[in-house]
Amino acid sequence: MRVLIAGSSGLVGAALSEHLSNLGHDVVPLVRGLGGWNPALGELDTHRVKGYDAIVHLGGAGIADKRWTDDYKQTIRNSRVNSTALLASRMAQTRDKPKVFVVASAVGIYGSRGSRLLTEDDEPGDGFLAEVAGDWEAAADEARDAGIRVAHARLGMVLDRRGGALAKMRLPFKLGLGGVIGNGEQYWSWITLQDVVRAITHVIQTEDAVGPVNMVAPHAVTCYEFVKTLGRVLKRPTILPTPAFAVKLAMGEMANELLLASTRVDPKALRHAGFTFDLPQLEDALRAVL
Repeated sequence: MRVLIAGSSGLVGAALSEHLSNLGHDVVPLVRGLGGWNPALGELDTHRVKGYDAIVHLGGAGIADKRWTDDYKQTIRNSRVNSTALLASRMAQTRDKPKVFVVASAVGIYGSRGSRLLTEDDEPGDGFLAEVAGDWEAAADEARDAGIRVAHARLGMVLDRRGGALAKMRLPFKLGLGGVIGNGEQYWSWITLQDVVRAITHVIQTEDAVGPVNMVAPHAVTCYEFVKTLGRVLKRPTILPTPAFAVKLAMGEMANELLLASTRVDPKALRHAGFTFDLPQLEDALRAVL
C-alpha cells in the first residue's frame, strides 16, 4: 500500500510509520510547511492527497502539554478539527481518492460515565474533550460523503516508555512518589503503543471497519488498580495519594477530564473486525513496555 500520514512525527505517528514500512508498505509523511500543507492557514495542495491507498491523520496540539487556558483550548480544538476538515475536503475534490481515511479521535468523547461499560454504540458525553472529539469526527464528513471509507480511531491512554502519560508517571513512581489520584475509583482505558499501531494497520486493511473504533485494551482498570500494578512492576511503594483538590489546583480543568474522569471503554468494533491484542492485560503490558 501507499500510505500518507499526517502527524508522523508524534508518538503514534512515528511508530505507525516504522511499523508499516517494516511490513513493506510505502509510507509518506505529510509534513507541515512542505508541499502546501499548512492547516492553520487552510492550505493543502490537492495533488498531495491523490494516489494513496490510505491516509491517516494523527496530528493535533498536545492535550496535556499546557494548562487549559481559553486560548489553548481553542488551539487544541482548531489543530484537530480544521486540519481534518481540510484533508477531507481535498480528498473529496481529487479524482484519485484514497480507499480509506483513518482519523485519530479519543475515548474522551464519552465523557466521565462512572463504571458503565461503553462501546461505539454509546452516545458522546459531556465536557470539553467530548465536544472536541465530536467536532473532530464530524470534520471528516466531506470525505465520507465522497464515498471514502472513514474510521475514527478513538484512542485511550497509550502506554509507551518514550512518551505519553506513562513517560510522565515513570520518574515520580521510580522515586517512590507515586500514588492513587483522587478516590482511585475512576476507570482508565489504556492500550500499548504496539497494539495501537497494529490496530490502525488492521483497520486500514479491513474493508468493513468503518466509523468509530475504540482503540483500547479489553480490560480497563481503575486508577487504584493501575497505580498498584505500576508500583509492583517498578518494585516501588505507592503509598502517597494525591487528593482530587490538589490535582485540580495544579492542573485546573484538565485534571477533571484527564485524571479524575471515569471512562470504562470496550473495544467492541475491533473485536468484531477480528483484531487480537498482543498485550491485553495491564501487568503484562507494563512489563513489556518498561
